[in-house]
Amino acid sequence: MPERMTEKELLILDLIRKNPYVSQQELAEILGLSRPSIANIISGLTRKGNILGRAYILSESQRVICIGGANIDRKFHIKEKAQLGTSNPIYATQNAGGVARNIAENLGRLGMEVSLISACGVDKDWSVIEDASNLYMNLETVTHFPEKSTGSYTAVLDSDGELVIALADMEVYDAITPELLLRHDVLLSSAKCIMVDLNCPKETIQFLCHFAKNHNLPIVLVPVSSPKMARLPDALDGVTWLITNRDESETYFHTEIKNEDDWKDAVEKWLALGISNVIITNGKAGSMIGNREEGIFLVPPIVTKEIVDVTGAGDAFSSAVIFSWLEGKSLIEIAKTGSMNASKTLQSPYTVRQDLSAEQLQKDMEELS
Repeated sequence: MPERMTEKELLILDLIRKNPYVSQQELAEILGLSRPSIANIISGLTRKGNILGRAYILSESQRVICIGGANIDRKFHIKEKAQLGTSNPIYATQNAGGVARNIAENLGRLGMEVSLISACGVDKDWSVIEDASNLYMNLETVTHFPEKSTGSYTAVLDSDGELVIALADMEVYDAITPELLLRHDVLLSSAKCIMVDLNCPKETIQFLCHFAKNHNLPIVLVPVSSPKMARLPDALDGVTWLITNRDESETYFHTEIKNEDDWKDAVEKWLALGISNVIITNGKAGSMIGNREEGIFLVPPIVTKEIVDVTGAGDAFSSAVIFSWLEGKSLIEIAKTGSMNASKTLQSPYTVRQDLSAEQLQKDMEELS
């Protein structure tokens, strides 16, 4: 039987509910108590499980936990024909990026409670990411490492927008270890859903899959690139969702997907490994989605007439899949919602479309039907 709460505990919980970031000093001033008294009451509420972690997250507000990359995306656009070995006139752009961070922002804009677990340096790059992100997600669970650099992805593009070279500094994510995650075990164990990208070390992803299975929590794996498919856990049974693309699936199964039958066969192979739901995207050909209960379906793409910037479209797709699945939609509806959010993001100059909300996404889907 749960312990009855005192009047002071109820008052503190109510104040935290209204402002999860209220400080102990502010609580002390509001209630006319000393700060050590407030600290003792909060410690008791945390021990009882009414509050989860340092950010005073209430146990009743289940969160989607996004784990993985939060980096700076820089693009250098060469104005004329690219020439190696000499100086090229360019213009530069910079945005907050990273798969887990992008998905977290999409979900935050869609009205979900989101926490980001990541690793960063103590530098200007992190300040830029923080400013762009903190409206949409809780960043209390990002660990700062003064000796490391915040993750960055730098792309050099020619005058046609084609990639000349890309440079990725993702070493900081090696610090997202099982030991680091165990600091947030109370938050993780009460998650609405855990999403992890393959920027994290393999042992971390294996730990999370094991943790999710033991706690009966849904877990979503989102690959980052074909080379990082090697970071998938050895055992995939118990994984709720895998959101992947054709190249990544080809790399994992050492095979080519040349036609619709191959594509469907790849979904079957993933499902045979014990994953509950799988979607494989294939660019302009659409997506193939399936599970054991509903079957496997080819869902045509949404044709995007004018592409402004491809950055973030894949993450927009993944986040809309997660959102619509949590909303209880059918597989076909889930795939269509993912395609719609990706299409709208392709038409935006931003990594995460600025007009995104649950209401806007619903309107977008109504226009489609």
